[in-house]
Amino acid sequence: MVPGTKAMDATAEESSREVRTDDRPAVMSDNRREILAGATTFMTMAYIIIVNPIILSAAGMPFGPTMVATIIVAGVATLACGLYAKKPFAMAPYMGENAFFAYAVVLGLGVTWNAALGAVFIAGLLFLLISVSGWRKTLLDSIPPFLSAAWGVALGLFLLFIGLANAGIAVPGSPGAPVQIGDLARPEIALVFIGIAVTLFLHLKKVPGSILIGMGAMLALGFLLGGLGIGTDLPSSVPSPFGPIPDWGEVLFQLDIAGALNLTLLPVILVMFMMDFFDTAGTILGLGSKAGMLDEKGRMSGIDRVMQVDAASTVVGGLFGTSTAGTFVESASGLEQGGRTGKTAVVAGLLFLSMLALTPFFGGIPTGFLGIVAAPALVVVGISMMTPIKKIDFDDMPQAITVVLTIAFMLFTFNIGFGLAIGLIAYPLAMVASGRKSELNRTIWLLFALGLMLFAVYPY
Repeated sequence: MVPGTKAMDATAEESSREVRTDDRPAVMSDNRREILAGATTFMTMAYIIIVNPIILSAAGMPFGPTMVATIIVAGVATLACGLYAKKPFAMAPYMGENAFFAYAVVLGLGVTWNAALGAVFIAGLLFLLISVSGWRKTLLDSIPPFLSAAWGVALGLFLLFIGLANAGIAVPGSPGAPVQIGDLARPEIALVFIGIAVTLFLHLKKVPGSILIGMGAMLALGFLLGGLGIGTDLPSSVPSPFGPIPDWGEVLFQLDIAGALNLTLLPVILVMFMMDFFDTAGTILGLGSKAGMLDEKGRMSGIDRVMQVDAASTVVGGLFGTSTAGTFVESASGLEQGGRTGKTAVVAGLLFLSMLALTPFFGGIPTGFLGIVAAPALVVVGISMMTPIKKIDFDDMPQAITVVLTIAFMLFTFNIGFGLAIGLIAYPLAMVASGRKSELNRTIWLLFALGLMLFAVYPY
């Protein structure tokens, strides 16, 4: 699943082999290190401030108000993680889940974004209920690790494809060729390739905030070229950083709960819940392993509080006007800087809220140009989400069949929901055909039924 999008199954495996270089107990982390860690975490994931509203704008949501909602949800949720859960993890609207919201639910099912926000709210309430009950462990144990990894890989490729499409590199093709390569002679395409190269170079050098720096370079170069009259989609002037903050009221409390309570959206709500729950659990445990917070049995003290905050952030997201929110894998960058307490999250949360002052600037940039600016970020995030593929045993045919069908249906139907659902259907059927029915638990068959339900109620 997503790091926001989320290569945490692999992260947990890799980080469990790491040796902590910090000899001091977690509580002994000094304020300077916590501040540095919080700032690093913020820089690493600040791209979500622009990328999330760009993706949600595809669903018809207003860009400026959605950017305000993204900033406030990220700031409030991260502060809550630091103050209530006392853990150095940052939270924001998830990558992957936002694409599911925009492309699978709103554009795919044809529902309003208001009803989709209602579905986010209900899924968050379900997650919160599970987080305070004993069902958490049961559900965590029911999904085989390879299936969670397959979802992450598929979502990563989906985001990468969106980035290429937004950039004009992949465009609708002629009959018989669903997609084809775009006009690479356009200055905008050259700008995207430069952005991808710069962002990947910084990413390979492990520069904190590499994605954000790459987007900044794209903005600066785009304004320069546009001011010289180069390109058709590049802005000719730089918007003023001063002005009123976009009207948050356009998305605040605009969810349609009644519209979400229908047969069509029931499978969607459950898919939203499952994506959020399992992404969060894998991310938290992976980060905990990296920070040396797990005991000898792989358990984290206080994980329930983190998951409660995570679930509550999705509830708040639906109310405030954004898609599913939760713990970001990019929090690992702050852990690498020595962050070990809730102070790290408090610093990151305050930095998020400070970004409200810049919303007039970003709100004045044409959304078409912002789509170009975000393309390298989506490509790099998509690549980073490929790491869980090592958890998949392609010599095990039930696994191979499930994974390939999941990825194929998600990409080739351009529908995240179908991709997830076909995986839930294919896995138990392949296991039964292989004579391994005894390896399946009851929850898998419940998920199988939910997958079938999505195909049955989808308004084709």
